[in-house]
Amino acid sequence: MNAITRLPFLADLEEGTHCLDTPERPATRRRYRTIWISDIHLGTRGCNAKMLIDFLDSVDSETMYLVGDIIDGWRLKKRFYWPAAHNDVVWRIMKRAKRGTRVVYIPGNHDEMFRQFTGLNFGGVEIRRKAIHETADGRKLLVLHGDEFDTIMLAHRWLAFVGDAAYSMLMRLNFVVNAVRQRMGLPYWSLSKMAKHKVKNAVEFISRFEEVVSHEAGARGVDGVVCGHIHNAEMREIGGIQYYNDGDWVEGCTALVEHFDGSMEVLHWADEVAARSAGEQELLAA
Repeated sequence: MNAITRLPFLADLEEGTHCLDTPERPATRRRYRTIWISDIHLGTRGCNAKMLIDFLDSVDSETMYLVGDIIDGWRLKKRFYWPAAHNDVVWRIMKRAKRGTRVVYIPGNHDEMFRQFTGLNFGGVEIRRKAIHETADGRKLLVLHGDEFDTIMLAHRWLAFVGDAAYSMLMRLNFVVNAVRQRMGLPYWSLSKMAKHKVKNAVEFISRFEEVVSHEAGARGVDGVVCGHIHNAEMREIGGIQYYNDGDWVEGCTALVEHFDGSMEVLHWADEVAARSAGEQELLAA
């Protein structure tokens, strides 16, 4: 575990000396049985850390799954980028683990350097390659990042890196667009998410990915699967298997949650922030 604790942006968190750039908001938190989040991509400019901080300060759960690509090792190898808000995200997650929430971290392809620590525990965070989650209503869900079933990732790793570079350019443009929208008083809007749904090949890839992951889950005898990887939040039944994707915190800003009766829901946090802001504006105008 020394390789992890030596990381400069985690050392002060482990020692408990971190000073928050964004203080925790003292608000009543919504309680869920389980929360799944993935594809945060800390270490990149596209990471929507401020909105994720708002989410973490607004919800709580008995169990939290970090379903891969939490830290973007690919990007950090090329250029080190780690603003204070990214430290604040890690601090909040580790604090959650220390106060009793079970936190399970399943590394993805962008943070694959943590896969070597599978089976170990860091600051109360369990590191696993995959997990089986049992819902309150007795269903068994396979939880994994999903890059295992990405044929581009497996067969043409070089092409995945080229695609990552193009995607990063789109993320930078998305950042500029939303900075302008914020100054104009407009809510968050995902340029890349819109582009993805307009491109036929992307839609076909997403559909095929969902089918392959669901088929694999069925072969393992579980009732459903929870994954991330493709940055596309979804809940649907495929071949008798419940397919869940928790989305991301770069484009969609979404999380998957389990209520205490076992029912599942995708939270679209950008919409919730926009609705809250609109409500506050109405109160001010009244």
